[in-house]
Amino acid sequence: MSENKINRYSDDDLQEFRELIEGKLKEANEDLVLLRESLSHEGDHGTDDTSRTFNMMEDGSETMMREEMAQLAVRQEKFVKNLENALIRIENKTYGVCRVTGNLIRKERLKLVPHATLSIEAKKAQG
Repeated sequence: MSENKINRYSDDDLQEFRELIEGKLKEANEDLVLLRESLSHEGDHGTDDTSRTFNMMEDGSETMMREEMAQLAVRQEKFVKNLENALIRIENKTYGVCRVTGNLIRKERLKLVPHATLSIEAKKAQG
């Protein structure tokens, strides 16, 4: 009789990854709140007494900064979603399995990039 080997991390490993991801998710959500707050309070910096010329010169850099903050917020939202999806994969016991090769993604990689869905080999093959 051949034994069917299940290609997945143990429940203990999954619990360890869950704790890691939940910590990162908490931090990521806090950062996202800060980014959103800074975007919503952008025009409120109390420069009523500065000259009109200075305000006009500042407008261009303020707009660029606001666009950069908006891009950071979008990236942060994507990161949060990726972490949430990783938690779903932990629930389904499919976490850490490369979606291309079906092999386990190395623990070292998952600790650095806990939302990874590709092994290094599959990532390199994508180019």
